[in-house]
Amino acid sequence: MSHPDETRTGRTVEVSEERFVTVASAQGDLDICYQTFGDATDPAMLLVMGLGGPMTWWDASFCRLLAEQGFHVIRYDNRDTGRSSRVDGRISRAGIVKAFVGRTGPPPYTLADMGDDGFAVLDHLGHDTAHVVGVSMGGMIAQTMALHRPHRVLSLTSIMSTTGRRTVGWQDPRLLPMLLARRAQSREAYTAASARLWKIIGSPLYPDTAEAVQERAGETWDRGVSASGVARQMSAIVAQPDRTRSLRSLAIPTLVIHGMNDRMVHVSGGRATSHAVPGSELLLVPGMGHDVPADLHRTFVDAITRTAARAS
Repeated sequence: MSHPDETRTGRTVEVSEERFVTVASAQGDLDICYQTFGDATDPAMLLVMGLGGPMTWWDASFCRLLAEQGFHVIRYDNRDTGRSSRVDGRISRAGIVKAFVGRTGPPPYTLADMGDDGFAVLDHLGHDTAHVVGVSMGGMIAQTMALHRPHRVLSLTSIMSTTGRRTVGWQDPRLLPMLLARRAQSREAYTAASARLWKIIGSPLYPDTAEAVQERAGETWDRGVSASGVARQMSAIVAQPDRTRSLRSLAIPTLVIHGMNDRMVHVSGGRATSHAVPGSELLLVPGMGHDVPADLHRTFVDAITRTAARAS
């Protein structure tokens, strides 16, 4: 089922109920939760979220804006996130630190495995190709998708992400204790911890209200928060290869967006990504941190649409 949602332009955007597709993977069958906005006959636009973030971190109003531009917009919960399946394999905090210096074996799954989940969602919906937009870890996944199956990715948008090279896109070291801290055991504690984190990594020029942060954190908790799932995703990030050389082979329209005040992924990661991809557009945003502020939705939608138009 789906329901119509009339936008400010007067165009009606169909919004589906949340649905599931079963994905066969090396880690076993996984149920991936997804939702669509817009007309299924329009070109697909796949939105890939970052570390520990459910698909609802792609704000519904942002999805509607993209659908108004003539895209079938698809957002989904990554494996180990939200309503999607959890994967076996426990990763300790010490294990993540060891993985960072290359002292452990392979992770439970890779960014390529996560990219295959996205392709499986597209297959299920009957889309051979898509414009792929990823944020943070989702940007790493989107880059990987474009490299592994370039014939299926019409355009690439990498937001506040990096190439996998350790010398760029680094974290503010003061964030590490917060990321490795024990996960909250209650909705109230999780909401409070989220408020502290977003105050540090959010956009100083476009701050969220306390109410918006609380609402997002509460919704995230209600969808399902998995500390072990976040650790497995972090393990995949730490184990990612340096894609710099491979990105030079991309021949698809590419947009790189990065905030100048990003403390989670330094702006050098965005610059390096754009420098690696021939003909890419680099959009650096002063006052933007590690989030997608509502005040910048229109700016992002215009840039993404402009990039997608280059594919035709």
